[in-house]
Amino acid sequence: MSGPTALLTGATGFIGAALTRRLLADGWQVHVVLRPASSRAALPADGALHVHVHDGSSAGLRAIVGAARPDVVFHLASLFLAQHGPDDTERLIESNVLFSTQLAEAMVAAGAHRLLNTGTSWQHYQDGDYDPVCLYAATKQAFEAILRYYTTCTPLRSVTLKLFDTYGPGDPRPKLMHLLQKTAHSGAHLAMSPGEQLIDLVYIDDVVDAFVAAAGRLLSGAGAASEAFGVSSGRPLPLRELAATFARVSGLPLDIEWGGRPYRPREVMQPWTRYSTLPGWQPRVTLEDGLARLLGST
Repeated sequence: MSGPTALLTGATGFIGAALTRRLLADGWQVHVVLRPASSRAALPADGALHVHVHDGSSAGLRAIVGAARPDVVFHLASLFLAQHGPDDTERLIESNVLFSTQLAEAMVAAGAHRLLNTGTSWQHYQDGDYDPVCLYAATKQAFEAILRYYTTCTPLRSVTLKLFDTYGPGDPRPKLMHLLQKTAHSGAHLAMSPGEQLIDLVYIDDVVDAFVAAAGRLLSGAGAASEAFGVSSGRPLPLRELAATFARVSGLPLDIEWGGRPYRPREVMQPWTRYSTLPGWQPRVTLEDGLARLLGST
């Protein structure tokens, strides 16, 4: 007997590819939506994976969702820019608002009524109910507002998982762990901020577990029509302490000049804390264990 059917957007990204592998391993029938120019290098070479190429149109997306007939849609596709320029606004709106709304509309048209959406803790600067760190975070909030229409006026049900910083083996993104690894192995000098900001890091296996748990919640019919949960380690650390832990676990010194550059505009000094926790989920991988796995994979 085959398992439930999933449709994923963002499957070529770090988190999306890990989730795709996990769903296939768990027996799901997995469909992924790709852009014509998307690289498939991160996707598992599995004959059971169904690949659909989206031409950007609403009609094209309706056809894909109708063909896949998913039990759950996992929406991870987005354009992330910590700081945007004047020419980035169109791309941010198209990727994070327009495409997401096309997806919700296509789901309703196809009778697919379970959406697992991805948000960001950066929607909550200074622990606010809503205060976006950047335009990227504002576009995430904009789609949540649009999604409320669909969960109120149609049979669509949604869970939004708001992610904090994530890391793990094989992560190609130019984020903190990538930077620390590169600096440690090269011995290069690294100018950083004063390092007092708290960083909340969640290991990739725990992140994937959260998506699987949230999908189970949607399939069971538990909860309200629209829910949101934070996916946090619950143990944020100052950047300085995090770097020291990395050096200790790796056995490699880091030549860091603390205060060598200023904090960026709207630096997140204190991560969001007023989130709801996803029932049935908690992080299991400690920072030390996660770093050991990360370093052992290189």
